[in-house]
Amino acid sequence: MILRFPQLSDEVSLRLGHQELALDGANFLLDAYREDEDFAGYISRVENSFRGVDLLEGRVPATFLIAEIDDEIVGRVSIRHELNDWLAAYGGHIGYAVRPQFRRRGYAQEILRLALIIAASHHITKALLTCLDDNLGSIRVIEKNGGVFEGNIEEEGKLLRRYWVPTGA
Repeated sequence: MILRFPQLSDEVSLRLGHQELALDGANFLLDAYREDEDFAGYISRVENSFRGVDLLEGRVPATFLIAEIDDEIVGRVSIRHELNDWLAAYGGHIGYAVRPQFRRRGYAQEILRLALIIAASHHITKALLTCLDDNLGSIRVIEKNGGVFEGNIEEEGKLLRRYWVPTGA
């Protein structure tokens, strides 16, 4: 598996992944992606987010990468370089997703393992991760990567689990 920045040539696969995760009520593409927008503009916004320039309101500098195996996009990860108030409570440093047809193959665990290395390069010693309280797959992934359960918090009627995961930094 490699984690890499998205490119214009990924547009069809990334839009498809976004549609697939929307059925689960989740987002595949981040940074206020819109179905009708110019994809080059979206890629530019992802690059700006990494550099911390021209951020949308409420956003922090972040590294958005796609996970690829054998030229197939299987997932994505967003590594936030810092936390604002909302991220510190609910969103955390790292958010990841795996496309439905690639789940239960260990890809999420590997995406998170690699993301923790990247987080360490941004001087994050412990990464905050959250997941829904009933998301057994994410709970296992986070705990297998060394996540220590801190407690629960409610956001918009949903119960979230909060974990701190050492990055090795």
